[in-house]
Amino acid sequence: MSTETKNVYVFGAARTDGDAKMKNILGGKGANLAEMCRLGIAVPSGFTISTEACTVYTEQGKEAVFKLIEADVRAGVAFVEQEMGKKFGDAADPLLLSVRSGSRASMPGMMDTILNLGLNDEAVVGLARKANNERFAWDSYRRFVQMYGDVVMGLKPVSKEDHDPFEVVIDMLKEKKGVQLDTELNTEDLKELVLRFKGLIRARVGREFPTDPWEQLWGAVNAVFQSWNNDRAKVYRELNDIPDSWGTAVNVQAMVFGNLGDKSGTGVAFTRDAGTGEDLFNGEFLVNAQGEDVVAGTRTPQQVTLEGSRRWAKLALVSEEERRTRFPSLEELMPDIYAQLLQAETKLEQHYSDMQDVEFTMQEGRLWMLQTRNGKRTGSAMVRIAMEMLQQGIIDEKEALRRVDPERLNELLHPVFDPAEIKKARSIAHGLPASPGAATGQIVFFADEAEEWVRKGKDVILVRQETSPEDLRGMSAAKGILTARGGMTSHAAVVARGMGKCCISGAGAVRVDYHARTMSIGNETWKEGDWLSLDGSTGEVYLGQVATKEAELTGDFGTLMDLADRYKKLAVRANADTPDDAKAARNFGAKGIGLCRTEHMFFEGERIKAVREMILSEDEGGRRRALAKLLPMQRADFEGLFREMSGLAVTIRLLDPPLHEFVPHDEANQKIMAHEMNVPLGVIKMRVDDLHEFNPMMGHRGCRLGISYPEITEMQTRAILEAGLNMKAKGFDVKAEIMIPLVGTVREFNSQARVIRQTAAAVFAERGEQLDYLLGTMIETPRAALIADSIGQQAQFFSFGTNDLTQMTMGFSRDDAGKFLPSYLKDGMYERDPFQSIDQKGVGLLVQMAVEKGRSVRPGIKLGVCGEHGGDPASIEFFHRAGLDYVSCSPFRVPIARLAAAQAAINNE
Repeated sequence: MSTETKNVYVFGAARTDGDAKMKNILGGKGANLAEMCRLGIAVPSGFTISTEACTVYTEQGKEAVFKLIEADVRAGVAFVEQEMGKKFGDAADPLLLSVRSGSRASMPGMMDTILNLGLNDEAVVGLARKANNERFAWDSYRRFVQMYGDVVMGLKPVSKEDHDPFEVVIDMLKEKKGVQLDTELNTEDLKELVLRFKGLIRARVGREFPTDPWEQLWGAVNAVFQSWNNDRAKVYRELNDIPDSWGTAVNVQAMVFGNLGDKSGTGVAFTRDAGTGEDLFNGEFLVNAQGEDVVAGTRTPQQVTLEGSRRWAKLALVSEEERRTRFPSLEELMPDIYAQLLQAETKLEQHYSDMQDVEFTMQEGRLWMLQTRNGKRTGSAMVRIAMEMLQQGIIDEKEALRRVDPERLNELLHPVFDPAEIKKARSIAHGLPASPGAATGQIVFFADEAEEWVRKGKDVILVRQETSPEDLRGMSAAKGILTARGGMTSHAAVVARGMGKCCISGAGAVRVDYHARTMSIGNETWKEGDWLSLDGSTGEVYLGQVATKEAELTGDFGTLMDLADRYKKLAVRANADTPDDAKAARNFGAKGIGLCRTEHMFFEGERIKAVREMILSEDEGGRRRALAKLLPMQRADFEGLFREMSGLAVTIRLLDPPLHEFVPHDEANQKIMAHEMNVPLGVIKMRVDDLHEFNPMMGHRGCRLGISYPEITEMQTRAILEAGLNMKAKGFDVKAEIMIPLVGTVREFNSQARVIRQTAAAVFAERGEQLDYLLGTMIETPRAALIADSIGQQAQFFSFGTNDLTQMTMGFSRDDAGKFLPSYLKDGMYERDPFQSIDQKGVGLLVQMAVEKGRSVRPGIKLGVCGEHGGDPASIEFFHRAGLDYVSCSPFRVPIARLAAAQAAINNE
């Protein structure tokens, strides 16, 4: 970045440099603060240090970036001083600042914030005198020392019990005074806390708390830049696919105070319900509080709207009288402020054409807007909001499709609690339905241990008093989250919604004892490892494990899918091996089966014995006898697939994996096979040893099996075609496609095609009836892609097996890559896991080449993909551009693929 580049952008009533289009430079928070100023909304004046400065910080260090931005930052402070009529560092009437992060993508709670910056022992006296409120001034000072000591000076817990050293000091002071832990401290107590906090910092950090406001400011700016690479921010970026290179902006803004008394407060609101998507303005606020109090969940928040307050009271089992007297809504308590807030939120939603998440502060009867951003929402809310905004004429069809993240549909596709089972379950607590979904797991109280339990294959429910950003990894690992404190805008609620994770917050009856590792409700206590079930849609906590039922594509979800189908060009099929899989896939909108793996049909009951008998036989006669046992089983399987997919194509891949996967490797099962086949045990052991391969992925598998043992291909072909004829006779519309796996030469394809056609001719002659079928191959070796024009002269369709194509092209095994691939991704060797999202520049180039070569000799050749990439939205975008006809994926990813295919068509118009 050159020295001529603009580094600092001011915003305020007199002048605003940026706007909403500058997110890449100003970050989302800075860009939207500027935009609100342009809309005439009351925003405390400030300035934004650009994300480009963060890049300099990351690449060149603190000294380089401070030298670059120092003059501009001083000019920015001067601008704020002029706007607010106060002087930074003035002891008599100090201008205090907030310093906040702001990436171009919202990362709630992941990076650092400092409030009340500029206070010291002299300024706190001036602030008290100016505000005529000594307690407020010392409360602000206490907050500042606590936040600065943590964020900037790095005072961290030394144990799990010391989860927040400053809060431990507060609790110790309250115990010394003999008061309840939730009792508010008086002014003298707050003064003592400031002294204790400074002493704690001196003892733990080894240096004094800074008193110079400019030293404080530079320390805070440095801390925010540094927080871009803290652990929780890295984890959040990894979970949400946010590039490390983006960096964060730093927003420096005049402080406004929500803790100035009963006419002041702070809150968070949403223009629509973030959990359900309902078109209902809602939110929470606290009287006489600062912003961190709302998200921390340490106090019970009140609702912004009267309707929301009444709904909350019903969920929290609070009477209307108690609600009105103890927890009145903002609409009732401060009607003028509420009217201003309602006007602002309406203007913002209309301006951004999207649901907004706003933060606000009320200072002695005046409303200030501190932030607006597109609100985090659950998957179901995302769908509902998009569909309702379409119906309301706010957005068009294409924008409605773009608004829904395909991956978030996962939340709507997985099981929910079965109502019949819920009736039998015992409810033990009730909280706020912070993030919908159903979750069952074992109680765990610490985030790091939740990770460890999940690594051991356990399902866990993370139970906390309240969560903090440090709990992110454990929250991500857990099936669900339960907190005793907090509201619908607490940290747990906001982050869980962003993850699509089931969450219940504010379950006030729950008492968590971290030392004893217990959760108590009334007189009952449960320990770590006990089972809970959470219903994030109702806020109900159930004891034990509750059964679930499958989700359905109805309502707004169904409307979205219909809309997607009108725009997509790629058809979506499913990978399905059983009639049940096929039925589920069709219910999710699959237009056929793109891959039936016949080997998956061999592992049940008596089948595995017949398969083993076939493999272990020493001659063709023995193999044919075993295959005769398998024929009716396979035929019945295919009949079920053709029945469920009547009128749609069913692509059946012939036997693919190495034979050694089927043989018994333990002596007990080898003895069983020896008895079944009436041969000595030694013969079986010798045959098993003969089948062993050092690199089975590249060994005796795929078409090589059919070439070595054509009788296997004969049996499978006969089973497919006889099943097709049987179902055709029953009135089903059969569209069979037979796929030869792993070809690398035209001769391999022709060798298997000859067996298939001869068998087909025999079946048709026996039945006196024919069945149309297609004969194609999987392109899963680099050589097949390179000679696709030659293969295309013989094959009627290609299906790209991108799992194996990726392994063979990149030269590493999917089963073994886990040893090094995570570090490769972390170090930037690859942008994405190539087994999850296709390597477009390498593997993708082979796909494009095979498409062009295949169509050059057979213009009407059908082209699809059946690897796991067929369900990945980024890969689907590539397959659309490459000109494929369809993608095939697992049944539960079919809706995701349908939406991704529509977005690919829209984005590439």
